[in-house]
Amino acid sequence: MADWQIGEVKITKIIEDDSPVPGKFVLPDATAEKLAEIPWLAPNFVTEKGWLKMSIHALIIESKGKKILVDTCLGNDKERPNKAWAMRNGPFLEDLAAAGHPRESIDYVICTHLHVDHVGWNTMLVNNEWIPTFPNARYLFGRVEWEAWQQEGDSEHFGPVLADSVQPIVDAGLADLVEWDHRINDEVFLEPTPGHTAGHISVRISSQNTDAVITGDMTHHPCQLARPEWSCFADSDPAMAIETRWDFYNRYANKPVLVIGTHFSEPTAGHIVKDGEVFKLDC
Repeated sequence: MADWQIGEVKITKIIEDDSPVPGKFVLPDATAEKLAEIPWLAPNFVTEKGWLKMSIHALIIESKGKKILVDTCLGNDKERPNKAWAMRNGPFLEDLAAAGHPRESIDYVICTHLHVDHVGWNTMLVNNEWIPTFPNARYLFGRVEWEAWQQEGDSEHFGPVLADSVQPIVDAGLADLVEWDHRINDEVFLEPTPGHTAGHISVRISSQNTDAVITGDMTHHPCQLARPEWSCFADSDPAMAIETRWDFYNRYANKPVLVIGTHFSEPTAGHIVKDGEVFKLDC
């Protein structure tokens, strides 16, 4: 667990899974040889044998008396094509409660997008039925994202994600479809970062002249700051995703805005700085 203070806002990371993966598992261009050409990645973000250090975690934002959970990881008991993600039985909810955030205390859930590792704990299996894990929360799904998944979905890669982790929230009347620029309050608001998915959003935090942004999968790994053209296999629109990364990096480079990666391993957060024609993460 790690946490950051942004003005009056506290952000806490709750890890579900933290293990290195071969670069090509996520980013086909991220071979060990190519990663070795980016020396600042070691030792925090790349292993000695050239694997990506990555994390699947949720982020709790505490703002103006409300608890906002950003992305809900993989979840337990779910059928998934990826065996490492299938039928899990992990202690995520216990870890959440131990950090002071029992599931009943969550006021909002924000899903940056609707991929398998960002919506899993939206629901939990009780008596063979998928029920909302956070019964007192409003779940915020991007309207553009929701509509795109209604048209396409991606059960081939990710399994029955909508059926077990999204539709039950809608059926329970807990879902709000929100626009790109939705604001929860004057400290926490959304910004569009499309490309990885059609309606992908990132989450901005601003309090007392202190700023942060949670990336979602706009950037999967810090190596993409040095290589913005490296796309994830799951990017729905790779060209748009590349354009979004360049825009994001240029917008926040050399600015006092803490960038918190949704899949970045420790130290997870840093500042984007220019590095010649590209960028790096200063932690």
